[in-house]
Amino acid sequence: MDKVILDEKKKILLEFINSKDYQPMKFKEIASVLQVPRDEKQDLREVLEALQTDGKIEADTKGRYKIADTNTRTGIFSGTQRGFGFVIIESETEDIFIPESATKGALHNDKVMVSIKNEGRGKRREGEIIRILERNSSTIVGTFEKSKNYGFVVADNQKFGKDIFIPKEHTKGAVNGHKVVVKITDYGSQDRNPEGKVIEILGHMNDPGVDIISVIMAYNLPVEFPEEVMNQVEAVQDEITEKDMAGRKDIRSLQTVTIDGEDAKDLDDAITLSKDGDIYHLGVHIADVSNYVTENSPLDKEAVKRGTSVYLVDRVIPMLPHKLSNGICSLNAGTDRLALSCFMDIDDKGTVIGHEIAETVLRVDRRMTYTSVKKILEDHDEAERNEYKELVPMFELMSELADILREKRRKRGSIDFDFPESKIKLDENGHPIEIKPYDRNKATKIIEDFMLIANETIAEDYFWQEIPFVYRSHDNPDAEKIQQLGIFINNFGYSIKISQDDIHPKELQKLLLKIDNTPEEALISRLTLRSMKRASYTSTSDGHFGLATKYYCHFTSPIRRYPDLQIHRIIKENLRGGLSEKRYNHYSKILPDIARQASITERRADDAERDVDKLKKVEYMSDHIGEIFEGVISGITNWGMYVELPNTVEGMVRVSEMQDDYYIYDEEHYAMIGEHTRKTYKLGEKVLVEVLAADKLLRTIDFAFVDEAPEEDQ
Repeated sequence: MDKVILDEKKKILLEFINSKDYQPMKFKEIASVLQVPRDEKQDLREVLEALQTDGKIEADTKGRYKIADTNTRTGIFSGTQRGFGFVIIESETEDIFIPESATKGALHNDKVMVSIKNEGRGKRREGEIIRILERNSSTIVGTFEKSKNYGFVVADNQKFGKDIFIPKEHTKGAVNGHKVVVKITDYGSQDRNPEGKVIEILGHMNDPGVDIISVIMAYNLPVEFPEEVMNQVEAVQDEITEKDMAGRKDIRSLQTVTIDGEDAKDLDDAITLSKDGDIYHLGVHIADVSNYVTENSPLDKEAVKRGTSVYLVDRVIPMLPHKLSNGICSLNAGTDRLALSCFMDIDDKGTVIGHEIAETVLRVDRRMTYTSVKKILEDHDEAERNEYKELVPMFELMSELADILREKRRKRGSIDFDFPESKIKLDENGHPIEIKPYDRNKATKIIEDFMLIANETIAEDYFWQEIPFVYRSHDNPDAEKIQQLGIFINNFGYSIKISQDDIHPKELQKLLLKIDNTPEEALISRLTLRSMKRASYTSTSDGHFGLATKYYCHFTSPIRRYPDLQIHRIIKENLRGGLSEKRYNHYSKILPDIARQASITERRADDAERDVDKLKKVEYMSDHIGEIFEGVISGITNWGMYVELPNTVEGMVRVSEMQDDYYIYDEEHYAMIGEHTRKTYKLGEKVLVEVLAADKLLRTIDFAFVDEAPEEDQ
């Protein structure tokens, strides 16, 4: 049934069941009262099931439908290794705790209906699952363990709290330590493990590359492109023609550069910049990917499905085939390319006083790297400045304008999290040989600043034109999490102003400025980030809390992000004579689902990237067992303390392993205190740790505190 029709029928049926004269009825009775024709009864059943899945109605033991109990919710079950779990409800800030005895056999990420037992009693909500509405997945990736007459698989995702039983005839010859894909044949129950059969053996867990393939399979990341997609790509020309350039603004005479990492191959943004008096003329030029990826074509459908490119440690899983992303859509130096450009006139206060969006044809003069531009601007490297002498004035102008734009964002309260990401270097066998923080430099910040202003300018323009669009939204943080952050930072002598359960981003920005270059900077920055919500894609302009702006979108990376590609289509259609009523309605209808799908695939990519990083960090630390490192206590729980090393690796000191005393977690002061010695460990404290163990299967690193480093290390 069409989604619009289904939603309309759900609305009508819900009004009927919610009416004051309605008495709980069975399916046949509802069909009779509503005089549903025989050939439409299946539709009625579908609508009733959809309303149940939404948690709007429920069926009693006799199969009679009624409005769902107000204490009943629908959400996603998040499992744990220890059997209990939580139900996450999209529109609510607090999760519902589910004891192990009340999970009803639900597995991680299943869609469930939960009955809340203690709503509004001032303590954490607790509930029991009353119905599993939708199983998350029929396949699981894990490690095979063999017994005499059967096998079992331990899921890689530790939130999948139960091992999967594999009958002997369904092991496919797997041996201990094999990474396998299992098809679940029986989901089990509260007291019985799921059952399945091995459908694919990926290799032994210690074989090079198998760990990353396992993550790719576990997240169901599409790797190979379907044949019809590749056929469409084959038909795309390698270079643009005069016909392609017709009607476009020709900017090939402008001095134009790309600035990217050394290993980047998909160059989708180029910059032009000049200055006239006090006015900067900034051009942000983005590869016109939508010229080749047309709506509803095989390429487009596959791009929607993928949503984003995924950047794993040793490979990229692209949203678009390489012939496009590294070829005709890449703004390679010395070649004519099609672009969608945002030309901005910016005054010396950083205000965009005028702008133009246009379809263009450009030719990049030089392909620059962040390292090279950093050498020119920060290090004043003579050899580098000489190599690019004709471009140096433009780079200096870029630095000047970027500083102005950044200062303007700072004044309005934009939050800039500047803690380093991990850069993991592998050898030819995929084994990690170096992990270090990946630092942003002046060149990376310049490009960020220019992309931000283009994204804001485009979003504000299309908001006021009242044209259907995809925005990047970031909600205000939950009051409770901000209160907790306030309590925590008080331990370090800092404070934030919170008014009426709300906070302005400027308060968090001020906090980050205060902690700049302090020992606790990385810790407080991370906890501040964790107190905020995730940004997502929406079809309404809901504002961006972190950037302190009302209007924001993603316009600058259509090679690797589907929302950017989608809005390029809308912009071009609008530039070519405006949207007809039919096209306006078309976009209004599809964009909420496009935004939702893009948010889901973005999260999937983030989780997969984080899992691979975690795997490689564990593998790296397994080469350093017994070594001593200095770190910072980055988290405290009832069962232990997390310690983060300068190279971004995090491990745990387990309380159960600390033999010198019995330690108790003091939640109020974010500290662990010895019951007898009163020895205290606090968040943010510098400590020395020895690496005890690194478990690749569980993805855990165990540390132990040491009093002092050996003499040779001091």
